[in-house]
Amino acid sequence: MKIAILGHRGIPGNYGGFETFAEELAVRLIKRGDAVRVYNRSHLFPSRVHSYKGVELTYLPTIRNKFLDTFVHTLFSVLHILFHRVDIVLAVNVGNSPLVWIPRIVGIPVVLNVDGLEWQRRKWSLPAKAYLRFATRIAKWTATHLVSDAKTIAAYYRNVLAANTTFIPYGAYVRRSQNPYKLRAFRLKPNRYFLYVSRFEPENNALEVVRAYRKAVTNIPLVMVGDSPYAKEYVAQVKRAAHNDKRIRFLGFVYGEGYKTLQQHAYAYIQATEVGGTHPALIEAMGYGNCVLVNDTPENREVAGGSALYFNLRYGGYALRRLFEYVTNDPTLVPIYRQRAQNRIRRYYQWETVTDQYEMLLRRILRHKRRASLTRHIFRPLFVPRPTMANN
Repeated sequence: MKIAILGHRGIPGNYGGFETFAEELAVRLIKRGDAVRVYNRSHLFPSRVHSYKGVELTYLPTIRNKFLDTFVHTLFSVLHILFHRVDIVLAVNVGNSPLVWIPRIVGIPVVLNVDGLEWQRRKWSLPAKAYLRFATRIAKWTATHLVSDAKTIAAYYRNVLAANTTFIPYGAYVRRSQNPYKLRAFRLKPNRYFLYVSRFEPENNALEVVRAYRKAVTNIPLVMVGDSPYAKEYVAQVKRAAHNDKRIRFLGFVYGEGYKTLQQHAYAYIQATEVGGTHPALIEAMGYGNCVLVNDTPENREVAGGSALYFNLRYGGYALRRLFEYVTNDPTLVPIYRQRAQNRIRRYYQWETVTDQYEMLLRRILRHKRRASLTRHIFRPLFVPRPTMANN
């Protein structure tokens, strides 16, 4: 197959879940003999190579704006495909649904990974929420096929929008490093810090985590990894809430090996998100062998199951504060939940299994397309009247 992957920032993945997904999937498909083109946002990759581990990279511009960045880049990407054909397109982000019909006008099927219910995020303005809700509703018509990475999201599309999706989860690695020297750059001790990783946005509850931690009686530091280029005031509010508490460290965005090192040496990991489907950072934290403290939402519970300790932020940060203290005072809990987390990832969230499912889906859609084309070719004479000779 010749596959195009678009709708994200680009690879190598240095920002978030969709970028990691695109990289992990594309590289594996290449190893299996497929050809893959990935569309990158040019301003994020000043050093532009045109191939990455066998994946063809195409760089296109966009408008660097919170609301237009993804939309404009996806528009350029689908227009590029009209003149540089592929067999099938895999797009991500439901906000791109008003554009994914464009390759279909030249017969190229499009699979769209819809992610979560984006319009529920508090960070969006009312017009942006209205647009995302519209994009969610029309996705079943604009894409050839929809994919959801959480069963709760699949249920919403099925029960509310009467739209079928194929459930394919996100993936993760199962490994925990025993090399404490990598932490020297962060001036941290292995197994002696709580770790929070997310964009600093209201629905990810960074502020509530800091406030709950400040009230907790614990000598284990809290490391906050993340930032937000479009929410400067909220980021400042989160940092003000720390009140110069020396137990709290803000590291900003951390990617690559640094990110893996922080995940693999944490005492426990906090997942405080309240909106979205499957959160990649949670799956990664579980795969890296963390004891995970998780905000009790249907989506988060679907991922973590019985391998997590839960709190609920609907009633303030009291439950999280007590959980910080509980885990601090009973360290025997930590290895038990670490093992449970890794076992769950081994069973449900391996990258190779995820790639198997995407490859089978893409091939099935292409086979259906070819059978439909062949059927129309064979039976067209039966249904299309032959042209008649004009009278002299």
